[in-house]
Amino acid sequence: MLHNIMRCFNGEDKKKKIKGTMVLMKKNVLDFNDFNASILDDVHEFVGKRVSLQLISAVNVDPGNDLKGKLGNPAYLEDWITTNNTSLLAGESTLSVTFDWDEDIGKIGAFLIRNHHHSEFYLRTLTLENVPSQGDIHFICNSWVYPSHKYEKDRIFFTNKTYIPNETPMPLLKYREQELENLRGNGRDELKEWDRVYDYAYYNDLGDPDKGPQYVRPILGGSNQYPYPRRGRTSRPPSKSDINTESRLNLLQSLDIYVPRDERFGHLKLSDFLAYALKSLVQILKPELESLFDNTVNDFDTFEDVLKLYEGGIKLPKGILKDIKDHIPQELFKEILPNDGEGFLKYPLPQVIKEDKSAWRTDEEFAREMLAGVNPVVIRRLEEFPPATKLDPEVYGDQTSTIRKEHIKNNLDGLTIDEAIIQKKLFILDYHDALMPYLRKINSTSSKVYASRTILFLQRNETLKPLAIELSLPNPEGDQLGVISTVYTPDEQGIGNSIWQLAKAYVAVNDSGYHQLISHWLLTHAVIEPFIIAANRQLSALHPIYKLLYPHFRDTMNINALARQILINAGGLVETTVFPAKYAMEMSSVLYKDWIFPEQALPADLIKRGMVVEDSTSPHGLKLLIKDYPYAVDGLEIWFAIKKWVKDYCSFYYNDDDTLKKDSELQSWWKELREEGHGDKKNEPWWPKLQTRKDLIETCTTIIWIASALHAAVNFGQYPYAGYAPNRPTISRRFMPAKGTPEYDELVEFPNKAFLKTITAQLQSLIGISLIEILSRHSSDEVYLGQRNTLYWTSDLVPLEAFERFGKELAQVEERIIRRNNDEELKNRVGQVKLPYTLLYPTSEGGLTGMGIPNSVTI
Repeated sequence: MLHNIMRCFNGEDKKKKIKGTMVLMKKNVLDFNDFNASILDDVHEFVGKRVSLQLISAVNVDPGNDLKGKLGNPAYLEDWITTNNTSLLAGESTLSVTFDWDEDIGKIGAFLIRNHHHSEFYLRTLTLENVPSQGDIHFICNSWVYPSHKYEKDRIFFTNKTYIPNETPMPLLKYREQELENLRGNGRDELKEWDRVYDYAYYNDLGDPDKGPQYVRPILGGSNQYPYPRRGRTSRPPSKSDINTESRLNLLQSLDIYVPRDERFGHLKLSDFLAYALKSLVQILKPELESLFDNTVNDFDTFEDVLKLYEGGIKLPKGILKDIKDHIPQELFKEILPNDGEGFLKYPLPQVIKEDKSAWRTDEEFAREMLAGVNPVVIRRLEEFPPATKLDPEVYGDQTSTIRKEHIKNNLDGLTIDEAIIQKKLFILDYHDALMPYLRKINSTSSKVYASRTILFLQRNETLKPLAIELSLPNPEGDQLGVISTVYTPDEQGIGNSIWQLAKAYVAVNDSGYHQLISHWLLTHAVIEPFIIAANRQLSALHPIYKLLYPHFRDTMNINALARQILINAGGLVETTVFPAKYAMEMSSVLYKDWIFPEQALPADLIKRGMVVEDSTSPHGLKLLIKDYPYAVDGLEIWFAIKKWVKDYCSFYYNDDDTLKKDSELQSWWKELREEGHGDKKNEPWWPKLQTRKDLIETCTTIIWIASALHAAVNFGQYPYAGYAPNRPTISRRFMPAKGTPEYDELVEFPNKAFLKTITAQLQSLIGISLIEILSRHSSDEVYLGQRNTLYWTSDLVPLEAFERFGKELAQVEERIIRRNNDEELKNRVGQVKLPYTLLYPTSEGGLTGMGIPNSVTI
């Protein structure tokens, strides 16, 4: 008020005024533990240490300021102390700012902001109203603004105009370049929470040698032996025991792991308990459950015991409940350890057993989940019999499959094997080559795992029938002597059926581990992070490709950092619950050697796996060999909707290939992505050159596909399918029992008990279920494919119209998916478990839904 009176007294109010409205969130709203933030900020405001803004000209320069755009006079946020939260979103406030209009500013291109308060705040948007000759102007900020003394350079925000570098107005060019320099940092300094630096590092933070040799892990990335995508640099000092290994934070500091501040979870996501729940699972739940489920009660005895987790619960001793409650807030306790008030540990009923408690054991469902389950991205067409291997015989000896014609010839609907191959009727789920090099190491732990090959036949009704399962182990006398393999075939009676059920369980263990480490972690989370880092270092916020890809980067660096801290680290939850144990990440590094970026495009992936053939008469020129392949059918519709949107968008900004070639930021981004972000693959010949619009469209479509639909397909089905551990066990604890042993006798007499004693133990099941329940949830602030968190993300009308068409097309895709799920002729879409394939529905509500495609890898 005093400020306004002085302005009036001095006659300043006679000048032309520009009204602005800023949407922000104060720190005291976002950080419930910082009770002083509000008081100290108000004190600073009262004594004149306010938040100032200056407009920056896009047409006129200040000759004394390095030819940067002319700065207007400072204006100040108004009514900071008296402004209450509005109902825009939880925690958001709107504040006014009034600028004196300076004709020398002319066209507005940016604004400079200085925060003289004690605390930071989250700045969402600034809107200027009725600017002379310009109308309303929108700034989309979405950034934390810390006190000015924390920064070496002032914070700058640009309007929502979009420019490729050589079209940028000259007065904005220096600001554009300065912003990118700030974001790159110098690669040396210790990074603080207010820093905005994006930089690269190896995965040298998984091990903890200071805790002992059992926590030592190899460095991933930077070597031929262990190549890996780069992660974000945290700048932590080396460990005391090994200067090449980064020191680790203790569990209580897990949320403080460095990622650029704007990459951290928003307050709604944080309040949805995600990060705290992950920390609590490791810190409290695991040791407490270990004390409850000791080695004498480590197994489920019957399937009814497993069902108690969902229908009745497992009674927890009061002492343990009290200890857990003392460490976890009540609302989080209800999420992590849901119970009925009487101390029973209880989980939501997984969809795979919601309608039928036993259909998951059928051969039909076993095969269907390869096409419509949580890991439908591995099955491929069998093109030669017996199945071939690519393992080096000089290292691994004879790895030839022992599956013979006699095992399968009577189950081919009258076809010979050669005829079935020619007619493209045989398929294989093959984990042999992926696992065999590590099997000896893995089986030196408590895991007892086989490398599996599963052959399937495509029936007339488009369903797959498993024909044979081969389980292989390294020769105990040495790798060079090859493998010892046994082939199992379906049997519906007695001990033969019990053995067949175990064989399928060993395959499910392979599939679960490969899914979690490769299909999910490596091929979405890990490979996308270098794209995010390179984009922020080389593409300005003004750049059209940055604006295109920005929504698909949200929260990924944060969830990956938390994963390195809690999940994939030495002794973390993944090592605890998945069969490769301490070799998990090492094995994923070896399999990264096979990663080829262009093959991550869905059509290319399907062609590589032999699941489609090119056919000009089919939609999009691709003919599915299994017409009822839900992941591929739905996925191709999503893929081509994304590609159409990307093509429309990119064509607006790049009229020809020459414009693209001369785009310095775009070419720097792509060069750095290849040479730094995925530096261990920099010499691969398959990288797109990014010299044509066609290359750019395919590249951006692939990035968006990986970050959105591919991740959704392999993530949000985890609890619906794997929340019931017997359906997707993650560990096998003993080998197939040999005839004449007590284990075999037990299998004969108590087949279900023997089955449960073989797969994931009770404690590991509970930890795993708790984990995947968290990982399968949508947060309440999720933004889905075809959506943006603001209407004004660009000022260009043509891209806005194209994006609107994209959203409408996705809505139509969803309607077609629903119709297909209701078509009883399509047997693979629902199956005997009566679980419709909904993972590629574009939208969803929050929570545990088993559907919805978020824009980015947010969980």
